[in-house]
Amino acid sequence: MQLLSVNVGRPEAVVIDGERVLTAIQKQPVVGPVRVTLLNLDGDRQADLRVHGGPDKAVYAYPVEHYVFWAPALGNRDLPHGFFGENLTVTGMLETEVCIGDRYRIGTVLLEVSQPRTPCAKLAWRAGQQDFIQRFSAARRVGFYLRVVEEGELQAGAGIEQVAHDATSLPIDTVYRLRHGKTTAGEEGLLERAAALEALTASWRDAIRRRLVKQASG
Repeated sequence: MQLLSVNVGRPEAVVIDGERVLTAIQKQPVVGPVRVTLLNLDGDRQADLRVHGGPDKAVYAYPVEHYVFWAPALGNRDLPHGFFGENLTVTGMLETEVCIGDRYRIGTVLLEVSQPRTPCAKLAWRAGQQDFIQRFSAARRVGFYLRVVEEGELQAGAGIEQVAHDATSLPIDTVYRLRHGKTTAGEEGLLERAAALEALTASWRDAIRRRLVKQASG
């Protein structure tokens, strides 16, 4: 596992569906050490703090392996690291393997996986395709957020060390499906397991509990 790029950005005004909005999705790679605090990286800010940022979503990581997957759908453009709005472009950390609550050391920073990403209209704008949110969600190649357990510095090229893993947890891919994808009869136990994950952000636990109640009631 390796950190390939560190990407930051500040809110700027763009026009989406005829409306002027602020977004910091256009992240740019930076060179050298970057300080990481409990809320974000130096030089990085979130535009809409109602749905972005905060201690549980301080850092967003995205696997570079998905760039190859998305390239044909995006016109085979040369996509720069940070294109999907991620702070950390990483390799070897797929959603099928990374679990809620996993902890990783990068440089002197200790990070904990907190939740999958839910795509929004700003990603569709960035991709230039109105249906990109649906495609992004259906592929479940969504990346994941991390909370900062220990502040410090990291930089591109650093190795990524897994320092904690809970064998009873669930991978990002599964948790995303349980909230946004299709569930089947008999998966109530899996929903209960996801809703009980202490490291999963409260909003995701609540959403999965509501789905569990709905499914259980038929």
